[in-house]
Amino acid sequence: MPKEKAIDFLILTKTRSLDSLFRGVDFLGGAANLLYASCRVLFRPPFHFGLFVDQCYSIGVKSFSIVFITALSIGFVMSIQFGYGLERFGGKIYVPRVVGLSIMRELGPVMTCLMLAGRVGSGIAAELGSMSVTQQIDAIRALGTDPLKRLVIPRLLALLLMCPLLTVMADLIGIMGGMVLSQFELNLNADYYFHQSIMVMAPHDFLVGVAKTLVFAIIIGVTSCYYGLQTKGGTQGVGQSTTHAVVTSSILITIFDFVLTKLFLLMEVT
Repeated sequence: MPKEKAIDFLILTKTRSLDSLFRGVDFLGGAANLLYASCRVLFRPPFHFGLFVDQCYSIGVKSFSIVFITALSIGFVMSIQFGYGLERFGGKIYVPRVVGLSIMRELGPVMTCLMLAGRVGSGIAAELGSMSVTQQIDAIRALGTDPLKRLVIPRLLALLLMCPLLTVMADLIGIMGGMVLSQFELNLNADYYFHQSIMVMAPHDFLVGVAKTLVFAIIIGVTSCYYGLQTKGGTQGVGQSTTHAVVTSSILITIFDFVLTKLFLLMEVT
């Protein structure tokens, strides 16, 4: 009997693994098709500029508070960790350089977009999922309107605009937070901290962070819209789509962060 249970367990495990693999392949194909279809109709009229502005407000302005708190906390933590860590080796004076570069190239873009994946991605998936299960998307098609033009493209364009802007603000807030903490906790002069942070940063460091956010914005928008449009099964399906959108977006952001970091480093070396 235990042997039969073990065989059943192995079969069940393999079946679930295959199901996960098939779902992953299905997502990649569906998301790529959604992105391709959106690019095809992007420049075709009509242009829903009002919907784009509404999405910019919803994604950008309403997300500022959570980005502000996250960036400020990152600046505090980075400064105090590197400050006391480098102080053992007499390297406390390098805290502004390390914190500035870390926030500008990595922590600013990644943490900002992870927060947006949780807040904005879940909202998009839930909103489109609710419209899908209540057949509102079918009603839009019946009225002769393309759901991609009205529902997907305004959200994608708003993410492409607001993610870099929020990341730039997060970079500034994080660096300023590190400066304030370093002055009161590490006894580093604010002028010295500011000049050291500016001196070590090159234009390509800023461009690397911004370029990453553009990729992350596409990931958040396409993933959330895909799961929202594919929602089935009523309110339970909406909850599952929201969870899948947030988890998948977060995983893809971390994976593509590594890929982009490696790619940009290779470009800088060559």
